[in-house]
Amino acid sequence: MMSGFSKAGLRRLREVLTRHVESGRIPGLVALVSRGEETHVEAIGTMRHDGGAPMRRDTIFRMASTTKPVAVSAAMVLLDECRLRLDDPVDTWLPELADRRVLKRADGPLDDTVPARRPIIVRDLLTSTLGLGLDMTARTAPMMSAFFERGVYGQADGWLLPEPGPDEWMRRLGTLPLMYQPGERWLYNVGDDLLGVLVARVTGQSFEEFLRERIFDPLGMKDTGFHVPDAKIDRLPPLYAPDGQSGAFNVEDEAEGGHHSGPPAFQSGGGGLDSTVDDYHAYFRMLLDHGMHGTRRILSRPAVELMTTNRLTSDQQAAREAWARDVSHLAYGTGQHGGWGFGMAVRTYRGDYAPVGQFGWDGGAGTTTYADPENRLVGILLTQTGMSTPDSARAIHDFWTTLYQAIDD
Repeated sequence: MMSGFSKAGLRRLREVLTRHVESGRIPGLVALVSRGEETHVEAIGTMRHDGGAPMRRDTIFRMASTTKPVAVSAAMVLLDECRLRLDDPVDTWLPELADRRVLKRADGPLDDTVPARRPIIVRDLLTSTLGLGLDMTARTAPMMSAFFERGVYGQADGWLLPEPGPDEWMRRLGTLPLMYQPGERWLYNVGDDLLGVLVARVTGQSFEEFLRERIFDPLGMKDTGFHVPDAKIDRLPPLYAPDGQSGAFNVEDEAEGGHHSGPPAFQSGGGGLDSTVDDYHAYFRMLLDHGMHGTRRILSRPAVELMTTNRLTSDQQAAREAWARDVSHLAYGTGQHGGWGFGMAVRTYRGDYAPVGQFGWDGGAGTTTYADPENRLVGILLTQTGMSTPDSARAIHDFWTTLYQAIDD
């Protein structure tokens, strides 16, 4: 029989997290760890840098890129129902992406292109291999500048969510070439946002409506959505982007009147969700349980297996691993994983304390969520401290390092 965690291990976990808060670099955090039937939650510190209300178990956080593993589930429902097929061209639903031109060099001028060898297919969006993505290490490349100049994404130095509504966003994206041929290379983020538009166009509902009906409500994820309603806004802390030089706690996004206080023009599958540790726990437990929530099936077993195992070809994976090694100093050690499933990383080799097969992702707002089938474990750490400095990433790293030592069989 699998037991949960050792008492000493959980005590050390709390001590390590408390140390990060007491350092003054992270105002507060909420952590949830579960294994088998045992669940343990820590809420430490305060909502604001200058004190005020304490962090609580039901504090709502901006999930940033930790949105990706949850948002992708909407597309999996459509695959299960044969309303989408993995290798169907997306042109039917996303005509703005038909007849693509492809840059001869990813960092070359926007008018130096060749025709795409084939259309973009659904699989390309799911695996982030459609040939478009954000590379924050190549900000000077003409293509990266174009994403921001044409308003496909917000400011290059911070807010990375789409600004216009889905149709206008697609129109702007359609004016740009691809950076690589469809299916050639893993590139970050754009595919996840495209999936939200695809789901909305296939279903005739907004992306959020479909997620709520098919995923959030059945799982009891009552505090998850693309904005925080007025009645709950007191549960949302500000988002800080500490200054790398001075250490000043700059507010990147206020709670009231901020980006998440009203419905966004674009419901971003790449980074737009707000949620709580318990809501995310319900979702990741469903994945560990092969698509089941209690007696109710949310996703088919093969859909979950597709999402949570490596989908990259050896060539795609080699390019992604090379990139990850080259930016590990910039990613502040949030980890090298090897593989990628649908909307999430999948560990294909042992690069830290977590075993092969662990799946999930991290977010630039200082969030992390992974599940580990081998140990039946879910770990979630949510902060309000963005990754403009290494502080929240280091807390995340120490959380996982300590959590894996707390496993007691």
